[in-house]
Amino acid sequence: MIPGVINLQRLLQSTTGEIESVVVPELDNLLKLDSYLEPYQDEIRRRYYVFQNILKRLETEEQGIDNFTSAYKHFGIHVNPQTNEINIKEWAPGAKAMYIRGDFNNWKEREYPFTCDQWGVWRVTIPPLSDGSTTIKHGQAIKLLLEIGNGQLVDRLCPWSRYVQRAEKSSVYHGVFYNPPIDEIYQFKYSQPKKRDRLKIYEAHVGISSPKQEIATYENFRVNVIPRIVKQGYNTIQIMAIMEHPYYASFGYQVTSYFAASSRYGTPEELKALIDEAHKYGLAVLLDIVHSHSSTNVVDGLNMFDGTVGCFFHGSARGYHTLWDSRCFNYLEREVMRFLLSNIRYWLEEFKFDGFRFDGVSSMLYHSHGIAHSFSGSYDEYFGLAADTDSFNYLQLANYVCQTFFPDSIRIAEDVSGMPTLCRPIAEGGAGFDYRLAMAIPDVWIKLLKEKKDEDWHMGNITWALINRRASEKNIAYAESHDQSIVGDKTIAQWLLDEQIYSNMSIFDERTGVIDRGLAFHKMIRLLTYALGGEGWLNFEGNEFGHPEWLDFPRIGNNESYKHARRLFYLCDDENLRFKYLNAWDKAMNVLEEEYKWLSAQNTCISRRIEADKTIVFERGNQGLMFVFNFHGDKSFPDYRIGCGQSGKYKIVLNSDAKLFDGHDRINSEQVFCTENVCWDDRPYSFKIYAPTRTVCVLALVDNKK
Repeated sequence: MIPGVINLQRLLQSTTGEIESVVVPELDNLLKLDSYLEPYQDEIRRRYYVFQNILKRLETEEQGIDNFTSAYKHFGIHVNPQTNEINIKEWAPGAKAMYIRGDFNNWKEREYPFTCDQWGVWRVTIPPLSDGSTTIKHGQAIKLLLEIGNGQLVDRLCPWSRYVQRAEKSSVYHGVFYNPPIDEIYQFKYSQPKKRDRLKIYEAHVGISSPKQEIATYENFRVNVIPRIVKQGYNTIQIMAIMEHPYYASFGYQVTSYFAASSRYGTPEELKALIDEAHKYGLAVLLDIVHSHSSTNVVDGLNMFDGTVGCFFHGSARGYHTLWDSRCFNYLEREVMRFLLSNIRYWLEEFKFDGFRFDGVSSMLYHSHGIAHSFSGSYDEYFGLAADTDSFNYLQLANYVCQTFFPDSIRIAEDVSGMPTLCRPIAEGGAGFDYRLAMAIPDVWIKLLKEKKDEDWHMGNITWALINRRASEKNIAYAESHDQSIVGDKTIAQWLLDEQIYSNMSIFDERTGVIDRGLAFHKMIRLLTYALGGEGWLNFEGNEFGHPEWLDFPRIGNNESYKHARRLFYLCDDENLRFKYLNAWDKAMNVLEEEYKWLSAQNTCISRRIEADKTIVFERGNQGLMFVFNFHGDKSFPDYRIGCGQSGKYKIVLNSDAKLFDGHDRINSEQVFCTENVCWDDRPYSFKIYAPTRTVCVLALVDNKK
């Protein structure tokens, strides 16, 4: 094991000629896709050069990437099954001494001293008791005791802990010796799904997934929520806030224990059962992984672990995220890489997650962390000094580990900057992600709902915002996510329905103008985003049926209330409430996509964006799928001619005005439309339809004339 920082200064003691000679296997393909990258190919080569050199060094110094990323199997606390000895190994280069204590020794301070090697790795072996059993018992509370530079003794949680709990009547966590008997270890029954190219993601938070004013459990999610997700037609679950975080209201983004599944929801075995249950129905399960930063919590987390401001993080100002009040990892420090890459391997291997949504990637990619960074779109921003290439190289390594050892794994980057190559293969010099989140889209809808009258909505601007993405890099589209659901903001349903979301959603109540408009636009906004905005779709739980409340986790400011930290699923189950119609629409969208597979279609043609009519017409896919939107507030259009690329007969396959979705039933869904040889909107064929106000109609080709 060789320590130290693998950094650019050490790796790039090379001439310009050496960089130019670096072979990026598929760089030519990348440059064909985007010729604007030509002037930056040396920087792309340099990044790839660093990545390759790291792999070579790990091969010679660490017995390869496989061994290196399996560190979770020997770092931390482990039992030798043959001898029942307990072996503990930790990295703390700034510590002067280390001990282990806990319930097993009545918290004596210096009973089990560790020894330290030249690399700052501390070890101890605790022999079994005289009866042959382990000295520390499953479930006992434990902590590391470190003597730091000033001679002070401090308690710390093991960074590799697999289970930590908050002590009763305490705000402080303790480590738990997690060594359940074999018959209590969950055995997976179902195989993991193969990698999909059309993700329909249900983003969910275990703790809020109940109507009760409490923290819901893994078991509740397994039994009560997964069947809903299956029924709605989603094929992927993205689970938030799993990695342990003492502050519940952080939404899981102030992580302290990276290998510990949050104990507030249950045990690791119960999380495994949840994932296995999802696999039973063919659902992929993604973990919302937070490697972009770490909590500043010293008592429970990695911060100041060995008594120094460095260790896992940059010791300078570079190691602090001022906006998030968190610490930033020193990604190319050898032991930090070992820790984080092993963390990736751990969740995929031990829990059988099917991939990750990487949080805060934009924050990682730039020295500014994206703070006050407008991202003009200039390639100089992406490939100049503003970019943090240590982080880029770490992300390459992370994706390399995933695709090498788990080729069916899915990786999504939360990136708002639009950095080119982020979602291109590593062999092209890219970072290797499969998708990035289309983070700009929700802002478009919220801005329109907050600031514009309906008549001022610009069809051209809306459609441009939805299609304005790199053609060679796939996006996950969403109209709103958890960000828009948090207190201080409003969901689309709240903006549209205002206070009437509480008073006029009964089918027996007056159907006011606000309700009529709100229901119509909620359906239209979601389908337009789904159909035009990306190569995948994401919905945050509750938004599918227009959840009437925002999210507000218990905190001092709300008297630690759980009233808004829950999801009222019973609203869409109530036959007397209009939430059921929005829920039905959500399912219908997923069913339609599953049949016509537009998310994987490459050929999208927007033929009509008429401001006066407030209409949008486009085709997507090879099956003649046509979308006709009329956003006009008071104009319906009989005999409205629309152009199409294929001749034949078309039928209506989805109609927001249908009674099933609480529409006015103005469209005859049984009508068949025959194309005419009339060129329209630069399309070779056309036909006429009825487009009522505030509706969307989807048509599909049923008979193709050759």
